[in-house]
Amino acid sequence: MKPTKSQLESIVKIAQFKGERANLSGIDLSEINLSEANFYGVDLSKSDLSWVNLSSADLRKADLRKADLTEADLRRANLVEADLSGTRLNGVNLSEAGLNEARLREANLSRANLSSAHFRKADLSGTDLNNSNLTGAYLRRADLRQANLRKADLSETNLSKANLSGADLRWANLSGADLSEANLSGANLTKTNLIGADLSKANLYGAIMPVGWQKVVKQVP
Repeated sequence: MKPTKSQLESIVKIAQFKGERANLSGIDLSEINLSEANFYGVDLSKSDLSWVNLSSADLRKADLRKADLTEADLRRANLVEADLSGTRLNGVNLSEAGLNEARLREANLSRANLSSAHFRKADLSGTDLNNSNLTGAYLRRADLRQANLRKADLSETNLSKANLSGADLRWANLSGADLSEANLSGANLTKTNLIGADLSKANLYGAIMPVGWQKVVKQVP
């Protein structure tokens, strides 16, 4: 039998009272309603959190490495400084979530809803974001080196000073995006939509750009 939300929160509170990190590593919490739960600093690495409802939950500094969060509901969740390296997040809903300075290195976020989420200074290097919805997201100074952003919707996204070197942006939608001072060296932007994008002071050294891109962008480097 799976633990209830109240049982889990009791474990967390006892650990926090002792000044320890609650250990829920490897546990099966799939399909449980944990909305607004307090999991601050909890170890949930390698846990099964698929289809779980964690909307508005507090997951600051939580360890979610290699956990399974497939199709999970994390709308408006607080994941600031959380570690999601190598985590499965296929189809997850992270709209309006806070992920500033979070670590998502080589995580799988394909088909994820990340609209209006905050990723300031987050590590998304090597992350799979193909077909994801990042409309209106805040990715200033985020690390997206070698990320897979094929067919991702990044319209109206703030990517100023982000590192997108070597990223795959083929068929991505970057219309109206802020790419000022971004590093796009070696990135592949074949057939990328750059209408109205701001590329002022961006580094495009070695980047593969779409045909006629200079005519449609808001600002050129």
